[in-house]
Amino acid sequence: MACFLVPTTEAIVTTIIKKTADNKAEKKGTEIKNPFLKKMNWLNNMLWGGSALLAFEHVWHGEVTPFFPFLTNAATPESASEMLREMATSGVAMAALVSAVWVGMVLVTGAIEKRTVADGEQQ
Repeated sequence: MACFLVPTTEAIVTTIIKKTADNKAEKKGTEIKNPFLKKMNWLNNMLWGGSALLAFEHVWHGEVTPFFPFLTNAATPESASEMLREMATSGVAMAALVSAVWVGMVLVTGAIEKRTVADGEQQ
């Protein structure tokens, strides 16, 4: 129905955050030190890609139309409440899972990078 709107909204927010951080770092002439901000492109790519795939799937099944109200389940109050419930359950769960996987990826790569630097210093 409209579950793809939740990760899409998160993708919009994280893209704005990343661009703002990049602009601030560029103005100061420094690089971003926060590993999560440095690797936020990974999160953005996962969110935008997943959202696009989900949107395509919803278009394919006729749940998104090129005319108002665009979402077929937004036509009646009963179906709209079902759509909002799906967004609150499935959409939030998908966005949270993608974010959790990204956090795991950042932590694992950070640990690998630290170990590589430590191994290089010992040799």
